[in-house]
Amino acid sequence: MRRMVLLACLLPLAACAGRQSPLAPAALQAEWLHWLLMLMFWVCGIVYALVIALLGASIWRGRHRLAAKPEIEPDDRRLSRGLGVWAGMIVVGLTVLILGSFVVERQLADMRAHEALVVRVTGQQWWWRVQYRDPAGGGWIETANELHLPAGRTARIELGSVDVIHSFWVPNVAGKMDVIPGRANAIDVTPHRLGWFRGQCAEFCGAQHAHMAFDVKVDTPAEFTRWLAAQARPAAPPTGAALVVANGACASCHTLRGTAARGRAGPDLTHVGGRRSVAAGTLPMSRGALQGWIAQPQALKPGTLMPAVALSGAQADAVAAYLESLK
Repeated sequence: MRRMVLLACLLPLAACAGRQSPLAPAALQAEWLHWLLMLMFWVCGIVYALVIALLGASIWRGRHRLAAKPEIEPDDRRLSRGLGVWAGMIVVGLTVLILGSFVVERQLADMRAHEALVVRVTGQQWWWRVQYRDPAGGGWIETANELHLPAGRTARIELGSVDVIHSFWVPNVAGKMDVIPGRANAIDVTPHRLGWFRGQCAEFCGAQHAHMAFDVKVDTPAEFTRWLAAQARPAAPPTGAALVVANGACASCHTLRGTAARGRAGPDLTHVGGRRSVAAGTLPMSRGALQGWIAQPQALKPGTLMPAVALSGAQADAVAAYLESLK
């Protein structure tokens, strides 16, 4: 019994900390949403506490009054005054919430007027395609399942989907925005705290919905510029047994800039080794994880569109080592 009680006490702590807590804002938009949440909490909490207190007091007085003089009829004037007080409290509370919501909406809208870095994020079952505009050539630089943002600068994230409804959510950084096929949605983010943050698809989108995560890295402006320049460079060409990446089955689904691989069905692999995870947060990035994902993707993420690639042990090892080297 003591163990059960201890477990019950510890379970609520799972929601008190961690990268995905919306109570630890790391961007201006998240701060305003947190402010609105706290306003709603206090207004509704105070009203709830008053309701419970006054209801308890009314029941207590009514019991004693009826016990002393059960023939006394209710006082209609007192009842009317009580109803008037409740109506006034409700009107005041709703007015405060409406004004608070209006203020937050205006603040979020004003941020859109600032200089914006445009990033395209496309949801697919079950991963995220991320594209940046190349400041040098004007084309699009593509990565997957990892979003880098410069601190202190507003980024406009344009959202799209190629299959079903997904939902883009980074609790520490911004609110939640649905990603709907055939509809262009956008969300603005102005991060100010450096570090890594976890994002997640927040709309059930199939069997592997829980394994459709992504990482968000907030860099200094200089670090972001260097990272984007590195992402624009082509991959080092494969050699030996790793040539299958550019010339074999991998090339039909994946792009590897600098080689003949130009597939679009799967994520861009040009700098896959520099990402934090494999298969949209399913596994931490490592040579072993890459080799396991290539050999048995259905065992790791059932239902994924990634097929098992028939490679010999030596080929799989060479391919995994090559992909891990693509930083």
